[in-house]
Amino acid sequence: MNIKLIAIGKTDHQAIKDLQELYSKRLGHYVNFSQVMIPDIKNTKKLSEEQQKVKEGELILKEVQPTDKMVLLDEKGKEFTSEQFSAYLQKEMNSGLKQLVFVIGGPYGFSDEVYKKALARIALSKMTFSHQMIRAFFTEQLYRAFTILRNEPYHHR
Repeated sequence: MNIKLIAIGKTDHQAIKDLQELYSKRLGHYVNFSQVMIPDIKNTKKLSEEQQKVKEGELILKEVQPTDKMVLLDEKGKEFTSEQFSAYLQKEMNSGLKQLVFVIGGPYGFSDEVYKKALARIALSKMTFSHQMIRAFFTEQLYRAFTILRNEPYHHR
């Protein structure tokens, strides 16, 4: 199975970039992992929040294939412990799915069209984090999930 992370906007802070790259490289030992960073929409001052979400949604959906399972990282999604998330990934791998796509939306969330196409939603926390931080947190949680599945010492129970 391949795992793809799609995110809107760039990461401005080098420390966050470095952390995300660290866990992305580590993930390569377990799974084919790729990332697509969609540039911020230009001239957003002229757009309503809804118009911005629609434009971002169009760019997100261009990156998703019909056979992919798209999962939104969304504050209203299902919450997991790290062990539960690793079990979720194992179930997806066992299903024969070719590609699992996780999506981090823009500052206003997702368009209705993206919500309609998504097959699941996951919340990383009830707290709100910057979209840049979520990339690093989520990539680390993916790595942690694979170490749990392999009974490796990274995750102390």
